[in-house]
Amino acid sequence: MTHTNHQVVLNIRFKTKPGKKEEFRTALSSLIKEMSVEQSFISAIVSDDLDQPDDLVIYEIWHGTRDSWLQEEFTKPYRKNYEGTLGELIVDRSISWLEPKGEWGSKLTTAQLG
Repeated sequence: MTHTNHQVVLNIRFKTKPGKKEEFRTALSSLIKEMSVEQSFISAIVSDDLDQPDDLVIYEIWHGTRDSWLQEEFTKPYRKNYEGTLGELIVDRSISWLEPKGEWGSKLTTAQLG
């Protein structure tokens, strides 16, 4: 992905199939290991939803824009393999595309303090 001052955040919620959460977590961890060496990768945080025990949420920060991410990162061969396993492991996935506008307590984004 073109390295720019722009950043994009992907907030993705996965609803895993019953009994498949740990298997999905393993697949997601493998994906993160591969994507974390990409030049445009900044950070990823995986969380369990305390109120929805079958849900996992990942918060990814990347250099670039939604369009550049879709063109350059989503097309990586390792993502195709990962995407191919999702049907066996998850019921649903929802993606929010975010643009950082303020940040407190860390310096992961280029957003100015609000």
